Amino acid sequence: MSRAVFVAGTDTGIGKTHAACTLLHALRAAGRNACGMKPVASGCVETPDGLRNDDALALLAASGDAGLPYAQVNPVALREPLSPHLAAAHDGVTITLSPLREAFARLQATHGTVVVEGVGGWLVPLAPGLFASDIARQWQLPVILVVGLRLGCLNHAQLSARAIVADGCRLLGWIGNCVDPAMDALEENVATLCRLLPAPCLGVLPHGLAPAQAAGHLRAAVTALD
Repeated sequence: MSRAVFVAGTDTGIGKTHAACTLLHALRAAGRNACGMKPVASGCVETPDGLRNDDALALLAASGDAGLPYAQVNPVALREPLSPHLAAAHDGVTITLSPLREAFARLQATHGTVVVEGVGGWLVPLAPGLFASDIARQWQLPVILVVGLRLGCLNHAQLSARAIVADGCRLLGWIGNCVDPAMDALEENVATLCRLLPAPCLGVLPHGLAPAQAAGHLRAAVTALD
């Protein structure tokens, strides 16, 4: 049976890709046939092979599957580094869930676990009436919330967790990512998040460690996907 999880973030730039890649390394180290997916990516560059996005390429590399088509990992690639609904409009594209779901189904058919990384925060718009959260909601995926550990994270994490639960999704747990190595009272803030969030901490990623080296910090996340 194929499993899947949606990796959401408290904001943009807080390390969703880093956490998703680290989770992929942890899953593969545990013997899982796992791959990553970035359904929608804005901020892509033109290459001889077409538009490519650094986050999607990182997920592809962390999947360890040289034969995996880029278009399955990132079916909607947009040029400008803007909110997806704006980047899509500038590219003359309308984002819909159908082609994303088709790519997801192909990945599920060949991999035991699919780690689906969202774009921006939970309520980033993709198109009129369509939000990043709809991917997790309509595909009925459990959610792992990545919390960027920096000043303000307590508020951002609680708001995101409430929105995830209010949308009827299962919050499987959360991962702390140390985006600010100089954050004051880091351990106390993590302890506060453990008390306030309605799901367990699945690991805290230290600042500066590459995904392959940080994989041991996400053993609880691997167990949660059993």
